[in-house]
Amino acid sequence: MPITNPQVAGHAFLRQLYADSYFPDHVVDKGRMVLLRLCERIEAERPSDLAALYALTQAATEEFNLLEAEFEAAGSEIETVAREEIAEGFWFVASGYGFPDADVEELIATRDW
Repeated sequence: MPITNPQVAGHAFLRQLYADSYFPDHVVDKGRMVLLRLCERIEAERPSDLAALYALTQAATEEFNLLEAEFEAAGSEIETVAREEIAEGFWFVASGYGFPDADVEELIATRDW
């Protein structure tokens, strides 16, 4: 399902990670897809409040938790720069779908990284 929100559809997710060779593109691609699937789920399910949004973002965060092993296998990890860039991606999504007051830590509360 294509993303219909033009602000979100045109966003370059995880730009800093792509710009840094420490983060392997093939794993960053998977992270980008997690964020795009999150957008698709938000558009399909239309969360009506922050609690519903947090349920969706925390499920997507679980997907990032699984990617940690892939980063490590490629000689990388989800460290400070990556954590901040991923968190910014989640906040951008929340804001783009009408939740600018979402708490970033709550968006990614289930993170292991």
